[in-house]
Amino acid sequence: MATLKYSRQRECIREYVRNCREHPTADSIYGKMKDEFPNISLGTVYRNLSLLVELGEITKISIDNGPDRFDCNTNPHSHFVCTHCHCIQDIDVPEIDGIVEKASEKFNGKVSAHRTTFYGICKHCLEEEKNQKTS
Repeated sequence: MATLKYSRQRECIREYVRNCREHPTADSIYGKMKDEFPNISLGTVYRNLSLLVELGEITKISIDNGPDRFDCNTNPHSHFVCTHCHCIQDIDVPEIDGIVEKASEKFNGKVSAHRTTFYGICKHCLEEEKNQKTS
């Protein structure tokens, strides 16, 4: 693979995703990058995000009925998606460790990875719902 030319924009996008725990969308990243790079295009943000995913420096989270999100944590882990506010949170489920090996035992082929996403209502939305009922 050819040497990748340094890009200040790409470096800023990478650092923003690394420091953001909210699993940002390309649009929200674009909004933040516009402050520092007024002439940056949304296409540039998408291209750099795709490249960073390809390089394994960030991961892309695709969810139903919503835009792709990006995650700085490239280690295997699960996610929780709130069906009300659509926030995404990392969720630690140690019992899932070893699931690839377990699946491989039941499959006539090679399983190399998995993604697990849980859906429900986050704590914030539950509290809001509770407050609305008591009002």
